[in-house]
Amino acid sequence: MAKVISINTSDKTGQIKLPVSEAEFIEGGIKGDAHCGLDEIKQVSLLADESVDKMRAMGLTLAAGAFAENVTTQGIELKTLPIGTMLKIGETLQQVSRIGKECHTGCAIKQQTGTCVMPLEGIFTKVIKGGIVRVGDSIELV
Repeated sequence: MAKVISINTSDKTGQIKLPVSEAEFIEGGIKGDAHCGLDEIKQVSLLADESVDKMRAMGLTLAAGAFAENVTTQGIELKTLPIGTMLKIGETLQQVSRIGKECHTGCAIKQQTGTCVMPLEGIFTKVIKGGIVRVGDSIELV
């Protein structure tokens, strides 16, 4: 079963996202997150823990949120989901809006390993129906 294993937010851009047990998802993103309302396409970022494991295998110690993802998942291959796919996550309905992103200049992980999983395996969603998402909530394709 696909599920949420971490929800990560920060109240200022450029800061490490910290885990929270639950969050309110609203139109524009996660209420209280610094990126909420800033980008129509990239409202919420998701990354599979299985993708993070690839970087851990290179000797890095990485916690959930290390790639600035809002939601860390388990049991779903996010990178294979086509744009437009609808996901029910907790009480919310979200639509896949983008696959991957460019690494920011000075990405410490890319500098250490020469690669980064977020540009290829991270996805972004748009919140269609808001609500609460909690760690442990299921993720379903709709």
